[in-house]
Parts: sequence; structure tokens; C-alpha cells
Amino acid sequence: QVQLVESGGGLVQAGDSLRLSCAASGRTFSSLAMGWFRQAPGKEREFVATITWSGGNTYSADSVKGRFTISGDNAKNTVYLQMNSLKPEDTAVYYCAATTYYSTSAYWERRTYNYWGQGTQVTVSS
Repeated sequence: QVQLVESGGGLVQAGDSLRLSCAASGRTFSSLAMGWFRQAPGKEREFVATITWSGGNTYSADSVKGRFTISGDNAKNTVYLQMNSLKPEDTAVYYCAATTYYSTSAYWERRTYNYWGQGTQVTVSS
């Protein structure tokens, strides 16, 4: 059984930074991409950023471009999300996701990913 475990969430003030981490554990796990989604109260879960191990390409939502940076270590099945200049609207539960198969859906779609973490809360106060 594979588990994705997030860490690094917390309560910060607007303008502060946080770094989220996600590590995969369990049986031998080989992903094609890992990423982050977030879900604010009363809203749909939305794409934040993803990294593909082949080529190391990264993609981010427009709402976080220039503020959030995704990085990772394929060999360690670990992905990070550096969040700078946080805003109150970034408040959400952040979920780590991974895909182990080639999907016909886009990287920003939830159905692309077949493994999910339990989430970590990020709260940004104004």
C-alpha cells in the first residue's frame, strides 16, 4: 500500500512563507508526476502545481505563479511546495497527489492522479 504524507502546513500571516513537503511511503513506488491541489471551505478542489519527472517540467496555476514553486526528488518520491507572499485567499487544505500511469486527462485535472494524501491545513491571516 502506498501512502502520501504531507507536512509543513500551519498558521501564518499574510506575506509570510511556508514550505510543504510530501513523501511517498509503502511498497516500491514509481510515479510519473507529483503535484499539489488545494481545497478551501465550500469550494472545489483546485490544481496548484505539478512536476513531471521526465524532463523535470513544472506547471503552476495562474493564481500562484511567481509566488509558489514546486520541486522534488524523483528518487525519493518526494515533492515540495515553497509558498511565498502568502495571501488570505491561499487558505485551504493542501493535498499532495501522484500519478503512476499515463493519463489522457490534463495535468491540472484531479482524475489524472491516482494517489492522494490526507491533506495539510494552511491558514493565512490578514
